[in-house]
Amino acid sequence: MPKWRTPVLALAVASAMALAAVLPVGPLVAFVAGGLGALLVAVALAPRPRPPPAAEPPPLPRGDAVERVRSSSSARALIETLPSPLLIIARTGRVAYANPAAQRALPRLQPGVHFANLIRAPAFVEAVGATLADGDERSVQFAAHQGRERFFEARVGLLPIDAAFGPEAQAPEAQVIVQIEDRTEARRAEQLRSDFIANASHELRTPLASIIGYIETLQNHAKNDPAAREKFLAIMDREAARMQRLVDDLMSLSRIELTEHVRPVEEWSLNAIAAESASALVPLARQQGVTLVIELEPSGATVLGDRDQLAQVFSNLVDNAVKYAGPERTVRLFAAAPSKAHPSRHGVTVADDGPGIPREHLPRLTERFYRVNVSSSRNKGGTGLGLAIVKHILNRHEGRLEIASTPGKGSVFTVWLPRGGGSDPALGAATEPDRQSA
Repeated sequence: MPKWRTPVLALAVASAMALAAVLPVGPLVAFVAGGLGALLVAVALAPRPRPPPAAEPPPLPRGDAVERVRSSSSARALIETLPSPLLIIARTGRVAYANPAAQRALPRLQPGVHFANLIRAPAFVEAVGATLADGDERSVQFAAHQGRERFFEARVGLLPIDAAFGPEAQAPEAQVIVQIEDRTEARRAEQLRSDFIANASHELRTPLASIIGYIETLQNHAKNDPAAREKFLAIMDREAARMQRLVDDLMSLSRIELTEHVRPVEEWSLNAIAAESASALVPLARQQGVTLVIELEPSGATVLGDRDQLAQVFSNLVDNAVKYAGPERTVRLFAAAPSKAHPSRHGVTVADDGPGIPREHLPRLTERFYRVNVSSSRNKGGTGLGLAIVKHILNRHEGRLEIASTPGKGSVFTVWLPRGGGSDPALGAATEPDRQSA
């Protein structure tokens, strides 16, 4: 019986008995009073009608069901847009889920593949196994060889049971979530910076030590020797000029890198810039015994560019060709024929018939301080930065440097630049070239 009915029943019985006892009535009245009490008792005990139940919302899914609904919509959509590769690995070691970035980065990725077969790096395998064992988050760096060496950093953590992904989501056990970042470019940039500092220090230290040594000699043993003094002063002058060229190239490279992301907007004639730059080196070619032939129209081949930087490109290329071709050789500057490999671009070629460059050196020629022959380069006044400067200038201009060489037959360097807005494709090749030779 509900609790509220007990006092009502007691009140009804007590009222009937009091009425029969107090009032001077006969048995009939007492009977009526008792009937009234019985009626009150019946009313108190009668079942009360309940109001119709209000419409209730359907029960919410519990725990893993909620997370599964969320994962299949917003969470999954968010994960699939991440630019970094993301893997979900079950306790069995099988990949339960991989976002599109992971599928692009890992060519061997297949549904259900074991993670140790996917990324064969001991440090990575050990980190995932340890996180599965103790649940602690870890960060691990490892290298992988996929055609070339690449460096990665992985963050490994335990995914809660209620947030499981993939076919393993029904299993009542946690999974490992792995975020992978490609650190190859950052690692390479760091290595290049370190090599650059080391090489620059070495390149500056050598002539500086030479100058200091000759100064000490002139102050002591050769103090009163005019012949030795003239000889040592000439060497010191050469070494000081070498240091000056190196410092100038370093400063030039630094300025170019600062503006490398800014695309030039001025229109210039590529032919005119190249011809003018080469003409300034005619005296050097005569001094080296090299024939410099310029086969370019004085105008045409319009490009968007920085005039001074483009002039530096051709000065460096022609200067290298003249220095390393050798006496009684020929260096030619001419418009490159249109190429399917470089559509919508103008090209200018610097070619020589010198000793050529071995094939294994070609991919590294634009590296800073890289030389095919170190002693020969230094003797000729090279700093090892000329082609690196060319590469960075062309990067700013969205251009390309194409290098081809055959030992014993010479080398060919071709600069390709996008055509300017009002340029004529036919201007990419000269018709009746003006020839200038030294």
